[in-house]
Amino acid sequence: MKKRNNKNIIAIIPARGGSKGLLRKNIRKLAGKPLIAYTILAAKKTKLVDRVFISTDDKEIEKIAKKYGAEIIPRLKQLASDFVPSSSVLKHGLAYLERKENYKPDIIVYLQPTDIFRPKGIIDEVIKKLLENPKLDSVFVAHPTYKNFWQKSKRKYERILKKENVVRQKKKPIFREDTGLASAVWASLVKKGERIGDKVEIIENPDPLSFIDIHNLFDLWLAEILIQNLKKDGKIKEYEIY
Repeated sequence: MKKRNNKNIIAIIPARGGSKGLLRKNIRKLAGKPLIAYTILAAKKTKLVDRVFISTDDKEIEKIAKKYGAEIIPRLKQLASDFVPSSSVLKHGLAYLERKENYKPDIIVYLQPTDIFRPKGIIDEVIKKLLENPKLDSVFVAHPTYKNFWQKSKRKYERILKKENVVRQKKKPIFREDTGLASAVWASLVKKGERIGDKVEIIENPDPLSFIDIHNLFDLWLAEILIQNLKKDGKIKEYEIY
């Protein structure tokens, strides 16, 4: 168990067995390894995460996760449906560790197995930012974008954020949450059923590969091609891919 400071820091990776868009996606092979292995290995390679947990309801996922060095939090069936928020899964994980081991983490690092193109060091970076400013609720990765976003109301389309009609170079960016890449939050907030909070710090990540979130066969195929090309070009070392 790693210990670099006086805080208990753990990673929790939710991985249920009943994925719909891509069946058994968490254990599908990608460049020779199960998809879930990439996120486990990324968490274990950090300097600051003490323990890495998989929250799952699936025995096969559990077996593979253990093979790659993760510990298991058995997820309740009622927390494994399509509509359960990740905050509930994290809250259950904390309660389980406290009940079973009397282990009380201070910081929870939230990672998703479907987001694997993490820039090098980004997991430790969100943790460090949270440690440096205890007044924050959470620190997470987000992608800056200059696009205009619209939504459909009952009668018409409306721009979500009003933006001036100016060229891209003069626009202020808005940010897309990429918390699956890396997010650190105080356990005290998770116990209240929250994962983000109001007081946040964002790690801006403009990397174009961060948009890949593997949920269908095309995503899986694209990720495979990208890994092959990153290795070929010698750029795989720029990512937390092992």
